Amino acid sequence: MEETLSPVQAPPVATPAWKASASHVCAFLMAVLFLIAGVWKLTDAPGAAVRMNQALVPQALSLPAAIAFGIAETFAAILILIPRFRRWGAWLIGAMLVAFMLYFAIFYNQLRGEECSCFPWLKRAVGPGFFVADSVMLAAAAIAGWWVRPSFGTRPAVWILAAVTLFAGGAYGVSFFSQTGVRAPNSITVDGRPMSLQDGQIFVYFFDPECSHCLDAARRMAKLDWGETKVVVVPTQQQQFARSFLETTGLRAGVSNDLDVLRAAFPFVSTPAGVAIEGGIQKKPLSQFEEPEPEATLRGLGFAK
Repeated sequence: MEETLSPVQAPPVATPAWKASASHVCAFLMAVLFLIAGVWKLTDAPGAAVRMNQALVPQALSLPAAIAFGIAETFAAILILIPRFRRWGAWLIGAMLVAFMLYFAIFYNQLRGEECSCFPWLKRAVGPGFFVADSVMLAAAAIAGWWVRPSFGTRPAVWILAAVTLFAGGAYGVSFFSQTGVRAPNSITVDGRPMSLQDGQIFVYFFDPECSHCLDAARRMAKLDWGETKVVVVPTQQQQFARSFLETTGLRAGVSNDLDVLRAAFPFVSTPAGVAIEGGIQKKPLSQFEEPEPEATLRGLGFAK
């Protein structure tokens, strides 16, 4: 009776050189794209969460989704780069691409024309071109995974996933702790007069006067009891509308146009954004502004009641 060899034991079937070369090239390109995308998310998880929220991911899920996708993209990039695991990596990349296309197809009307924020240096607006580009990447992943022998060895793959997850945890820890302890500029100009940022509690709110999310958040913050906390609003554009913005929202605050100085000290992804400062030191940046935020965080920090 003849013994049947397992895929691991069986001698590999020779692949034509041109197919092997195509697999290597496509795998390398996909690995570069997804490694950059994954590491970008993991090293700036709060910023990635903001971009996820802008793409209509619920705020409560935006941070976990950013970290999960960062891990998946980084893990898939490593797998597809290693011939032994390439087919698994190709499957994972293909599954993510299909999921991305389905998601943006479902929310196409709401997200059309918006930046998809998939890659840090590749600007892509949601539209027909987005689906064409993802289809090309899906084809490249298929070529990389089809013209290679079946993957094997789950234990090493699990160790790779564990290492990526450990890296994700470390990166998030660094990002979290780097959000506190930043020293504020000595002073800024508020309502035409210099104001020190070194004394007491100060909340700085970055906003776009034409942003509906900024307007809604300001209206909710106007209902807070700020106590001794000083509130300063900083328009990121259309500075001439800052006063009418405050009148519309009812938020009692001073206006500063020192955007460049403040943004250099407290970088943020997009508006609305804020920073809580106490004794000249950043206590916490705020990037989530859907209910119950930022009220919950401000109360937790003791900046509002």
